[in-house]
Amino acid sequence: MFKKLKPLIYTPAFIAFIYYFVRLYALTFRFKVKHEAEWMALLEKGHTVLLCAWHQQFFGAIRYFKTYEHLMPGLMISRSRDGKLISGVANRTGWYTARGSSSQGGKEALTEMIHHLKEHRFGAQILDGPQGPMGIVKPGVIKMAMESDAVVVPFYIAADRAWFFNSWDRFMLPKPFAKVTLTYGPPIHFPMPEDEKAFEVQRRTLETTMRPYLFIAKPQ
Repeated sequence: MFKKLKPLIYTPAFIAFIYYFVRLYALTFRFKVKHEAEWMALLEKGHTVLLCAWHQQFFGAIRYFKTYEHLMPGLMISRSRDGKLISGVANRTGWYTARGSSSQGGKEALTEMIHHLKEHRFGAQILDGPQGPMGIVKPGVIKMAMESDAVVVPFYIAADRAWFFNSWDRFMLPKPFAKVTLTYGPPIHFPMPEDEKAFEVQRRTLETTMRPYLFIAKPQ
């Protein structure tokens, strides 16, 4: 029975259903955005911006990120089964997706994202996805930011009421009618490192900056 149902996740109709379900579900949130103007000003001045978040928290931002459609944003998503569904939803939200991860097609997707950032100057990256470990920043995001000369802008989703799934990332799903806050952190610029040690320092800097914001129970 389940084998017969699996192909449904690949159909455009099913992806469209999930997209509209997410949008309708997120309409119930009492949504608030903080510190967006700071990085938007950087874009207006000609800088490249790369938004970054933990895998645990991306669901709460999906609907609002539709507002960035006109900026031609890019996002790297894995080639997994779940990745195909997420990529389809992201495309309908107006985001270009480069398909690949550390386990499959990562080098090609990273190169594709760097080219996209150089051309359109705006994108996003899930730092510890698609398989974790949770709260560990993958080195690709640092390379992506340096090669495209992008400013990294962390963002966090907080909810006063949420479910946490029993998954590798303890995925957070805000409950209906929850107070949800999208907060952007201060921009971070990573200069080209002199050696591998300096590169690792930069990776750890981003990780240390964002680690305290896992499992946000209430809006900050």
